[in-house]
Amino acid sequence: MKRFRKWGQPVTIAPSHRSDVVASQPGRTASGRATAAQGRRRNAPPWWFALPAMVLFAFVVLVPSARGLYYAVTDWDGLDPHVAFVGLANFAAMVRDAVAVRVVWHTLLVAVAITVIQNGFGLLLALGVNSAIKTRTVLRVFLFAPAVVTPIVTAYLWRNLLGPDGAVNSLLGEVGLDGWRQDWLGDPNLALWSVVAVVVWQFGGYSMVIFLAGLQSVPREIHEAAAIDGAGPVRRFWSVTRPLLAPAFTVNLMLSVIGGIKLFDQVYALTGGGLGHATDTMSTLIYKDAFTLGEFGYSVALAVVLTIIVAVVSTGQYLVLSRAERGIS
Repeated sequence: MKRFRKWGQPVTIAPSHRSDVVASQPGRTASGRATAAQGRRRNAPPWWFALPAMVLFAFVVLVPSARGLYYAVTDWDGLDPHVAFVGLANFAAMVRDAVAVRVVWHTLLVAVAITVIQNGFGLLLALGVNSAIKTRTVLRVFLFAPAVVTPIVTAYLWRNLLGPDGAVNSLLGEVGLDGWRQDWLGDPNLALWSVVAVVVWQFGGYSMVIFLAGLQSVPREIHEAAAIDGAGPVRRFWSVTRPLLAPAFTVNLMLSVIGGIKLFDQVYALTGGGLGHATDTMSTLIYKDAFTLGEFGYSVALAVVLTIIVAVVSTGQYLVLSRAERGIS
């Protein structure tokens, strides 16, 4: 018995005997369980809504991938309906092919160069436009604008600018730097780095936006506390800002590495992968072997190797960066 006082008068509340009531209704427990199970089924996600997307994904991705694995072990030329099984001969030929080995190293070199330069450039831009300058909003728009242009359009634009009589050489001549005039896309020693420069120019603003989002998420109080403790700008960035930018670094590094390994548009538009394969990447070599030489089986084998490289590099990078993020947090 419990006693409560309401409006000055004692009120007595008898204890509940709900268990007796439930016991007097033997069908109530089974019915309740059935109702609860029905409610769970009603609230369960309707997986069949995803069925159309899953079918489309299977038709567009899974089926072509499976057929690609099949053609990688054949000598198909893309036209002949008769296909001969050759096993791992295409992959063995790839190892013996000096051009293919050279192109693989080109691809890895381009991916590393783009990743390092683009992210360093984007971080510097983000630090600049995150300051209190009055034109920071306008600068953000202009610096990000190249990233929304189609890569093939940007590549053809820079192809004209970097030509022997292009605007870059003309500008160097006007300012008295005639010794710096180069055939930027015709010199085998410069062409690949010119491609890297074009990619960095276009997507440096994209990396800037991701870094900028990370910088704006850093609490200002932390910087103020570090400044009070006597930390300078460089020390504050290295000890305070940099660790908190770990998620932004993870996203940027993943995107730039994968994009660098799969690079095709800019290379094909700027140099066509020419100059004795000096600028070829795996993507351009796959295209040439398939549509120029008619070696579809060999080109698909190259594509399989490219897929494996992307999967291994991206997975390893994700694991390392995720572990670093957890260590920081």
